[in-house]
Amino acid sequence: MKLLVILSLAALAVAAPQRGQQAEVLRYESDNIGLGGYRYAFETSDGTKHESQGEIRNEGREDEYLAVNGVYSWIAPNGVRYTVKYVADDNGYQPEIEEAPGAPGPIVASLLG
Repeated sequence: MKLLVILSLAALAVAAPQRGQQAEVLRYESDNIGLGGYRYAFETSDGTKHESQGEIRNEGREDEYLAVNGVYSWIAPNGVRYTVKYVADDNGYQPEIEEAPGAPGPIVASLLG
């Protein structure tokens, strides 16, 4: 649960508008009834995007944990798009970071399949 809170705070920090800019939410999806897993996604007009999917593994056992796959990206002030694909599970947080020219476009092929 702590991991989910940390990832949520990181997503909010990445999505925060830069000085004086107002980003509009273009897409927001949330599928979370509080049982099992969840799916979450948003996209804003400033090029920020985040998709995340989590599922409980070993449910009901002592070694139960939440496994999360996700990808988020943003365009930095220098025009570079940064994309982070990540897995967070019983092996810890495992990010892969990519840099590319920052023209708004489709997010990197999602791990969420």
